[in-house]
Amino acid sequence: MGRKSLQEQTMKNSFLFAAVMLEGNNCRDVLSCVLGMEIERVEVSAEKSIVYHPEYHGIRLDVFAKGADGVHFNVEMQGAQQKPQRRSRYYHAQMDMEMLTAGTRYEELPDTYVIFICDYDPIGLSKYRYIVKSVLEEDDSCPYEDGRHTIFLNTKGTNDSEVPKQLVNLLHFMGASLQESKKEYNDELVKRLQQTVEYIKRDREMEERYMLLEELMDEEYNKGRAEAMAESVIKLLSKYSDIPETVRSGISAITDIDKLEELFDTLLNI
Repeated sequence: MGRKSLQEQTMKNSFLFAAVMLEGNNCRDVLSCVLGMEIERVEVSAEKSIVYHPEYHGIRLDVFAKGADGVHFNVEMQGAQQKPQRRSRYYHAQMDMEMLTAGTRYEELPDTYVIFICDYDPIGLSKYRYIVKSVLEEDDSCPYEDGRHTIFLNTKGTNDSEVPKQLVNLLHFMGASLQESKKEYNDELVKRLQQTVEYIKRDREMEERYMLLEELMDEEYNKGRAEAMAESVIKLLSKYSDIPETVRSGISAITDIDKLEELFDTLLNI
């Protein structure tokens, strides 16, 4: 199956989601809807939100933003099913380390919000929104305020009566198919997001940027496959004899997956 063009993508695509959220008003109003509180303004970091950088383990398509009161936000769209709970720890730690490195003292660290918008149920309770809070084990009625806030959103939720209608509309739009994403939601925020999506899809520069990042992600994926296959070859070869470091290095340097698979099959049939 060929790679989808940007015109065929929906908000479930991480690149399109990040591109839409780069517009400050969109990011501000989405955050206000998700958190259920008014946010005056946010500053979205374009340098951190759609990047290719080894420091961030390759492609980075999550959205970084800072509120007027210094609060930091990290928002990510999750299309493929995976457990984001432990990943949220990394994002919280990363925001803290960047601020500490910049000279912020521990007692000055602002609140940080890590928000995952999942096109599946990450917890399994059929809720649209899961708000994670720390409490003391000795008294779970006493909150432990360390400034970290983690929220998991589920586009497949069913508890419509328990959350605001605007959030339900937003999550339905986020999880919609291409055809469904163009329908009328009778919601001003969704309407503005739809308009931004259409604008981005008409932008030739954004199309080129999307295609470049898709190619880079393919390269990262193939690189990962090659590294895993090389490791399998080395493990299999080590069953027959000790492997000199030069041989081990030579196998690890092979990037052609077909060659590695052929070598693996040959060793398997010895």
